[in-house]
Amino acid sequence: MTTVASGAVVLLLLWLALWTVVARDAFLAVAGFVVYGLLLALVWVRLAGIDVALTEAAIGGGLTGALLLGAVGRLRGTESAAATEIAGVGTRAVAALLAVGVTAALVLGVLMLPEPVPTLAPLVVPNLPATGVANPITGVLLAFRALDTLLEAIVLVIALIGVWSFAPDRAWGGRPGPHYQADPDGILAYLARLLPPLGIVIGLYLFWAGADHPGGKFQAATILAAMWMLVQMAGLADSPRTDHRGLRAGIVIGPLAFIAVGVLGLWTAGAFLAYPEGWAKPLIVVIEVALLPTLTLVLALLMNGPPSRGGTR
Repeated sequence: MTTVASGAVVLLLLWLALWTVVARDAFLAVAGFVVYGLLLALVWVRLAGIDVALTEAAIGGGLTGALLLGAVGRLRGTESAAATEIAGVGTRAVAALLAVGVTAALVLGVLMLPEPVPTLAPLVVPNLPATGVANPITGVLLAFRALDTLLEAIVLVIALIGVWSFAPDRAWGGRPGPHYQADPDGILAYLARLLPPLGIVIGLYLFWAGADHPGGKFQAATILAAMWMLVQMAGLADSPRTDHRGLRAGIVIGPLAFIAVGVLGLWTAGAFLAYPEGWAKPLIVVIEVALLPTLTLVLALLMNGPPSRGGTR
């Protein structure tokens, strides 16, 4: 029965992938993409990758889907004209051949892997206890792949700066996104009062449990950012001004703390992002605590978009 269910999920994933590519309506394509991401999270659960499943559901299906829906809303005026355009036979043939070629290359790449598959796991597993964290995902991301994690945080901040750069001069430093208006007695306002306390508790639990159990800063930050956006969409609060010093400090504190720990390792342990003996877990906690507000702010502000009102010019 399990095999049948897994096979059905795989077939549904393939069908959704094809649907997302060929759908002419942008909204339907994004809806297919969101469902695809949620099903992919179930696949990771089936493969015992709970941390990856949480990240896929939160970032892949959730945040990315919301960003794409926002893009669809902005492009609605041009969609009807684009729908009338039909690619020529040659263009379709080249696209089909390219898609088949990429798929074949990926399949061959997997099938031609040597046995056993190259892995650093035998070297990593014996050294994980030195990090002081029981969750191997957290240990790897903040010890053996700490530089990658640092660069990922920096890339998110750069992405936010890129989004803000689309603001017109008159709106620079102002508030991003629209000022939402909702019925104060409606269901959205009710949910915005009911869910955020629960979401904050769940987010903080996922954050703190991430050292020893599935969870972590990315999953927690996504939930906290979603709660913040819910309050904004219900009209109970407005987005902050992008020139607020406290906001900007919160955005950069995570990468700066990460770099500071790296420099400390260079001084005390002989390598950038190395941890002094006996100090691995406390320093990992410091990095995680500093990154949580950064990720929460960046994800929520990416959803809001560029500054559009209340600028300084």
